[in-house]
Amino acid sequence: MRSMVCGLMATTALWCGAALAQDKTIYVAAYGGSFEQTMRKEVIPAFEKATGVKVEYVAGNSTDNLAKLQAQKGNQQIDVVILDDGPMYQAVALGFCADLAKAPVYDQLYDLATMPSGKAVNFGAVGTGIVYNKTYFEENKLTPPSSWKDIEDPAFKKKLVIPPINNSYGLHALVMMARLNGGGEKAIDPGFKEFKDKINPNVLAYEPSPGKMTELFQSNQAVVAVWGSGRAKALADTGFPAAFVYPKEGGVVLGSAACQIPGSKNAAEAQAFIQHMLAVEAQTSLAVSAGFGPVNKTVELPADKQVGIPYGPEQIGKLLVVDWATINANREVWNKRWTREIER
Repeated sequence: MRSMVCGLMATTALWCGAALAQDKTIYVAAYGGSFEQTMRKEVIPAFEKATGVKVEYVAGNSTDNLAKLQAQKGNQQIDVVILDDGPMYQAVALGFCADLAKAPVYDQLYDLATMPSGKAVNFGAVGTGIVYNKTYFEENKLTPPSSWKDIEDPAFKKKLVIPPINNSYGLHALVMMARLNGGGEKAIDPGFKEFKDKINPNVLAYEPSPGKMTELFQSNQAVVAVWGSGRAKALADTGFPAAFVYPKEGGVVLGSAACQIPGSKNAAEAQAFIQHMLAVEAQTSLAVSAGFGPVNKTVELPADKQVGIPYGPEQIGKLLVVDWATINANREVWNKRWTREIER
């Protein structure tokens, strides 16, 4: 055990002890795309250097990673899972998350980070809104979108991309369409009707992959999308003229959460990794490089690095919150209905 681990503990609240040995390997299941790049280039190397613990990264979206946990039930090979907040509530309910170990870093977090179970923690926040190709809009003299209803504009026929509803961005769009048409989470029918009648004609693809979504923009096949602020920032950081707006009716908060899998042979290391993601260094990397609004209140970003992400209690507080209890109780039925009625 290297002495630098104990030194790191003072600033990041990493667990320090003999259990963090150099021959340990933990498996972390988390998102692909720009998030994976930031994790591999910045967050994981800092953890490995400080602890001597190797991290193996298993890329997949929230639905895929939750399915992995279900498939491996009783013989889990994952130590830490990272999921959108909605699927994380499901993971906790299904018994896939252990209690979080106590650590000083948890006292530095906004309330948004706290999940009621005490078994998972939100380490970052993004907002769901509308992304568009600024150059295309300017060249075609189109008014930038400002409302959820704008994605129904016939000018975007076969130019709109939305993730399916097994992805949080697509689910947020369905809920917002229901809310704007007299329904909501407890009355979802208006949302399905809006998609079927008015949005579907514009949809080029219901695309879950961040990489493929980026390709559709870069090839100019897509010019507008329902997506997250973090994804939009990552696309813009490549030099692509991507712009992001929160619709006037409100953007939707999407928390990203982490938990340790019960029964992990590397529980201490897994807990240390979660605490590492909440510390200032990792929070800053996730904000600057991946567009995640930091949940650690002590993180200070220069003004130019705050652009495009939820930053500080005021901005995060403006985002709408969905009713995950109702959504998760109905999600399987909605997914089947979506396949039958929308993505035919």
